Amino acid sequence: MGQKICVVGGVTGGASAAARLRRLDENAEIVIFERGEHVSYSNCSLPYFLSRTVADSGSLLMVTPERFRQQYNIEVRTLNEVVAIDRAAKTIRVKRLADGSEYEESYDKLILAPGAAPLRPRSIEGVDGENVFTIRDVRDIERLDGYLTARDVREVAVVGGGFIGCETAENLAESGRQVTLVEAADQIMTPFDFDMAQILTKEMMDHGVTMAIGDGVKRIGAGGITLASGREIKAGAVVLAIGNRPETELAKAAGLETGDLGGIRVNHNFQTNDPDIYAVGDAIEVYHRLTRKWTRLALAWPAQMQGRAAADHIMGIAHRSKGIIGSSVLRIFDLYAASTGLTERAARAAGIPCDAVYVIPADKVSLMPGSAPIHLKLVYETPTGRLLGAQAIGRDAADRRIDVVAALLSMGGTLEDLKETELCYAPVVGTAKDALHMAALVALNLLDGRFRQVPVTKVRELVESGACIVDVREPGEYAAGHLKNAVNIPLSRLRERMEEIPRDRPVYLHCRSSQRSYNAIMALQQRGFGNVRNIAGSYLGICLYEYAQDVLGGREKIVTAYNFN
Repeated sequence: MGQKICVVGGVTGGASAAARLRRLDENAEIVIFERGEHVSYSNCSLPYFLSRTVADSGSLLMVTPERFRQQYNIEVRTLNEVVAIDRAAKTIRVKRLADGSEYEESYDKLILAPGAAPLRPRSIEGVDGENVFTIRDVRDIERLDGYLTARDVREVAVVGGGFIGCETAENLAESGRQVTLVEAADQIMTPFDFDMAQILTKEMMDHGVTMAIGDGVKRIGAGGITLASGREIKAGAVVLAIGNRPETELAKAAGLETGDLGGIRVNHNFQTNDPDIYAVGDAIEVYHRLTRKWTRLALAWPAQMQGRAAADHIMGIAHRSKGIIGSSVLRIFDLYAASTGLTERAARAAGIPCDAVYVIPADKVSLMPGSAPIHLKLVYETPTGRLLGAQAIGRDAADRRIDVVAALLSMGGTLEDLKETELCYAPVVGTAKDALHMAALVALNLLDGRFRQVPVTKVRELVESGACIVDVREPGEYAAGHLKNAVNIPLSRLRERMEEIPRDRPVYLHCRSSQRSYNAIMALQQRGFGNVRNIAGSYLGICLYEYAQDVLGGREKIVTAYNFN
């Protein structure tokens, strides 16, 4: 018999480590201790049971204890909670949850994969009510669904606008319920910059989800919630999805080191300060290769790879962790939203000098069925042009674009590298000059000083201050909706009407998506206009950025009509 390895916690990190260990050593004794009922399930798929996209909750179970035993010769003990670690004796104390009895188990190596627990802030009155739920495992989603069904709950409040909150809100809405999504911060989905998040907020609103943003929860009652502002929201059930805390009590009690963010601190082999104890998954802190700081990243792929890396090191296989960049994707109704690396806000907060471009090309050749705009934001370091991050939102292939940037980020890629990246093309799946190429080219033009731009976030200020704004779309487009003080000089007539454009103050140009206005700026600059700037995102980006804020905040519109086409 080989060495004995105990794994605390299953699901992604623990189960991956155990399976890898078996593939590397047929003689090792491997035991997984899981305090829940299920050792391996698709936790990322849990919200989809609410809409019956996943028809049966049993389908969420991935590998049963019996299958672990039969296929991997791994012993799984569910409903067994590890409550203490004796590092000197190299033993763990385990409680059988069925009867409360305890026993000791020895180990040669120990892998901790306890995960993270959903937050239930004690500051919220009524947070422990029977109608308040969190989502972590299969039993949680079954309990929530059972409560909604048994009581025929039609109105639900979801608190938290992150991945779980947005996906839960979407699936509850798809099930025919009235949903209110509450987020205390000023935006949902913080892996996206504020301007990009507005697109997702609008998508929620378009599908009937009521949004309460910038307003936290004060009180939860049987019939609804009261927000910090005093606003009352009717809800027969409340789902808390406001984050999680790493499960580190076991590690701390054993004297294992934790970091400033509360997670278990590990080295590049995922060893703790005890070389015989490893930790992986949502409970640990990881090194961010771009900010060069420790962070937490509760996502499935990192947990899988961490489990594999820990198993490899136990079996003598070298591993070098280069750190994480944070790539993710979610679907919100008809839109796919993906991101990687740093947002513009995060880069600036980290003290990295940066700039960003926002382009809205078609996701495929425009004459092809299903062609739609893809919103792409690219963040890069100045003056080096090193890629820092990207965000994409669209009806198709947003993840594909972000995967390309993620690969380049992992290799320290630059705007030049992205410009020269050879991508697949066919009219039904993309464009010859892909959205990524267009973003890189725009960024290089800015970096090289060929033209100047202002972000969509500054347009309201320009309109309200009476700035000179020129709309270079055709008259019919202008008539369908325009910025309130914009002057229409179509690109097709620009050269004959240049004398109408002032030279003694800044002039801001836009079209539908900034391509025609860029062409106009290049022509004007060659005629001696040094005062012209392009509006990134142009009219489509302006409408999407302003809409949700106007509706939710009751602001006066700066456009005569919204245009989202």
